[in-house]
Amino acid sequence: MRLSKHIKTLSILLLIIGTTTLYAQEKLRAPAYPLVTHNPNFSIWSMDSELNGSATQHWTEQDHSLLGILKVDNEYYRFLGAETKIYETILAASDEIDYQADYTESKPDFGWEKINYNSSHWKKGAAPFSNETSDAKTIWKSNNLWYRRVFDLDNKNLKNLYLKLRHDDNVVVYLNGNKIYETEGWLHRYKYIPINQNIIKKLKSKDNVLAIHVKNTAGGQWLDAGLVTEAPSMQNVEIKKAKQTNVVLNANQTIYRFDCDNVTLTATFTSPLLLDDLDVMSRPISYLSVKVKSKDNKAHQTKLYIGASSNMAVYTPQQEVVATKYTQSNLNILKAGTVEQPVLQKKSDDMRVDWGYVYLSAPATTSKHYISAANTALLPFVSNDKINTKTEITGKNLVLNTITDLGSVSTKETETVLMLGYDEVYTINYFGSKLKPWFKKQGISMDGALATAADDYKSIIKRVETFDKKIYEDCLNAGGKKYADLCILAYRQAIAAHTLVESPEGEILFLSKENNSGGFINTVDVTYPSAPLFLIYNPDLLKGMLNGIFYYSEKSGKWSKPYPTHDLGVYPIATGHIYGEDMPVEEAGNMIILTAAIAQQEGHAEYAKKHWETLTTWANYLTKEGFDPGNQLCTDDFAGHLARNANLSVKAIMGIASYGKLAGMLGKKQVEKNYIAIAKKLAKDWKKIDADGNHYSLAFEAKGTWSQKYNLVWDDILDLNIFSKDIIKKEIKYYLTKQNKYGLPLDSRKTYTKSDWIVWTATLAENEADFKALINPMWKYANETPDRVPISDFHETTNAKRINFKGRSVVGGYFIKLLKVMKK
Repeated sequence: MRLSKHIKTLSILLLIIGTTTLYAQEKLRAPAYPLVTHNPNFSIWSMDSELNGSATQHWTEQDHSLLGILKVDNEYYRFLGAETKIYETILAASDEIDYQADYTESKPDFGWEKINYNSSHWKKGAAPFSNETSDAKTIWKSNNLWYRRVFDLDNKNLKNLYLKLRHDDNVVVYLNGNKIYETEGWLHRYKYIPINQNIIKKLKSKDNVLAIHVKNTAGGQWLDAGLVTEAPSMQNVEIKKAKQTNVVLNANQTIYRFDCDNVTLTATFTSPLLLDDLDVMSRPISYLSVKVKSKDNKAHQTKLYIGASSNMAVYTPQQEVVATKYTQSNLNILKAGTVEQPVLQKKSDDMRVDWGYVYLSAPATTSKHYISAANTALLPFVSNDKINTKTEITGKNLVLNTITDLGSVSTKETETVLMLGYDEVYTINYFGSKLKPWFKKQGISMDGALATAADDYKSIIKRVETFDKKIYEDCLNAGGKKYADLCILAYRQAIAAHTLVESPEGEILFLSKENNSGGFINTVDVTYPSAPLFLIYNPDLLKGMLNGIFYYSEKSGKWSKPYPTHDLGVYPIATGHIYGEDMPVEEAGNMIILTAAIAQQEGHAEYAKKHWETLTTWANYLTKEGFDPGNQLCTDDFAGHLARNANLSVKAIMGIASYGKLAGMLGKKQVEKNYIAIAKKLAKDWKKIDADGNHYSLAFEAKGTWSQKYNLVWDDILDLNIFSKDIIKKEIKYYLTKQNKYGLPLDSRKTYTKSDWIVWTATLAENEADFKALINPMWKYANETPDRVPISDFHETTNAKRINFKGRSVVGGYFIKLLKVMKK
């Protein structure tokens, strides 16, 4: 009996150990970790598995550098970020000075790139060269351009040299006749490419030549170039890299733990995006808590350095900034912004804000603060250099610095809390009105917001921890661990791709930026996939995503078509549609379905009532044009336009049925009856026309094709019951035979996919096994993708590589399974 008991106990222990090991192995490695996430302009990430593995970056992959170092006795440990390269100009590009170069658009003679080539017969033009008339100094619209720029050097004894290049499209670059770079594609910002030392040694004092051939293949055109060298660091002490021992990603927090030899350090980034409290959610202030304690039972003297680059407040590092320091409300405050302050003067996809001010604050009782140049920032911390006492400095590449004396640290944990914030002053141009951030509605200043955030720290952290625990448990219960991991990964990204403002009419506006896919503002087919997160936690925010579209159709006088616009412009300028082509069925279906979803969540249709005339126009359009769509654009046309799109037809039918549902909720019973009948008839016709043996086709009568019919998900969530249930069973069974290693392709044309749509498709599954079979490859994609950026929703299912897109709000769609489980 005793032996049996021991064997049984051993078996249980082995099971526990095995289970623990399995879960340790299954911890998600995020493609990127959110640190400071508030809106498209104030969004800082760690694009590395280790917080100190690389410089922190804006979602556009430009350095927005945060640096953290802990001094323990006489040793230094870097736990946050990495030293960002600072460049000194050798040959200025056009972002710094006006310059001219020789150029030709006709193929030149052999040897055109050589030093001794005579280009005097070429034209002369100012850079940049582009087809964009608003930005170009020299218009270039042909397929090819050859460029030569002669320059002298005051000092040719350079330790390093980088090519500074912005190009669209393919380029070949030569320095004194030697090829230094060649690539295909385009880059709409400057890239710094190291030049081989053997080529640097051949530089001359006079008449060096930078020569470039750029070839346009499609779309935009651009060329500008210069040369820079890396500025020397003035740091003269060894700084060790702290050993990261753990990272925990929660909905509102990212928590890192480090080993600094005799001391442990915990760094917690909290962006309190509490969707049920718009005042807290909209306040653009994140907390950085640093906790330190001894691990060897001995006391250790500790100091903490935190530095924030002024480049968080510029579009390009060449812009001049003014930085100030002061003390207020028991906070040491540092502030930086461009001298120019071009408020709402830029609109772009690959954009960093260059108006407003970045703030760094620390408790005044324990910290010292100062402003410095980037290459001298650490000197007061690592040497006996005096702290710069100037209260204002103007320059480029400045750093906001704080040093906190944590004193003697023992086994009792010592904590200090810093805050990072951004005041855009004005955040959106809404049909000519400059709108302030939501947190300023009651006239609060940024200094006031910092003081309030400091006072509220403990209560907010408690609320965050409670919410984060609940949202994880809810997602876990809805779809399992891997599903929960994906939702938590998506949470801050989905919210921070929006900004919250109030319209001149007093309506809430929660405006998305279509990150890395055009930069459009308030795009309807971006709102649609992101909606589930906001439907669950605050439907008012979804109203804020629809209000601008309704206003454009109803009151702006700029849109009279019988379907919604695609967008309201390019972020942050919301003055009207700018996308080149309409999406009539797509956007009409989206708007009606989401209005019905709001009514479902709220239990009444008062919001729909306000817009009934407009909804009726769109529903009638769908009734006439939606069932068998023509060759019109839809959200999934990555492989080209597609007529008779079966999934788009499903959306139209769902839109018609949703309108019927809304009519019924408003007491319009005959209207409800009519439109539900229309939807049911169309659903029967759809089933017959699109049938293709053991599945349904990509397009009507396109035999041998298939696609994800994710729009069917609303039939259950909205209790419409329009389509036959056997359609979903057949489709899910078929999808499970078409999966690749990293997910189910979008359709039969290509092997790439959209992760948001896979989660919607998986939510159609009637049993847990099928749901997880479709979700697990998505978790594997997130865990293994080589592209370390805020997760892309558009990837290749065979190798997990990003096709395009990053940091988009559509990942809010991952919550649709939870929405289905929690539907009211």
